[in-house]
Amino acid sequence: MGWDRSAAVDYLVKHAHAKSRSECAKYTRLAIAAGGINLVQTRYAKDYGDSLLKAGFVALPQSTTPQKGDVAIIQPYAGGNGIGHMTMFDGTTWYSDFKQRDMYPGPGYRRLHPPYVIYRKN
Repeated sequence: MGWDRSAAVDYLVKHAHAKSRSECAKYTRLAIAAGGINLVQTRYAKDYGDSLLKAGFVALPQSTTPQKGDVAIIQPYAGGNGIGHMTMFDGTTWYSDFKQRDMYPGPGYRRLHPPYVIYRKN
């Protein structure tokens, strides 16, 4: 089975909660698996970039407009929880273990804009 971004997004949207359960990497990884790609698991969300690259995703330039099925890995910020964040775009909204209001999962991320990379699998 190849990459089915629609199946991945559908899985994530269906399983997302109203508020975070602090399981962004788990939910996003399971959605990617529902789309046909099994990632090598890492302990922290911030470390999934290499796993995505090994699975055939490519890192995009910061200026790229996200598309359905794109995955963002956001690094932690000073004073935050240290694990970072992993999220997927459905074409309109970012989802992880919850429906997000934007790519950043919370006020600390929005205020400090830590480094991030968006990955895409074609």
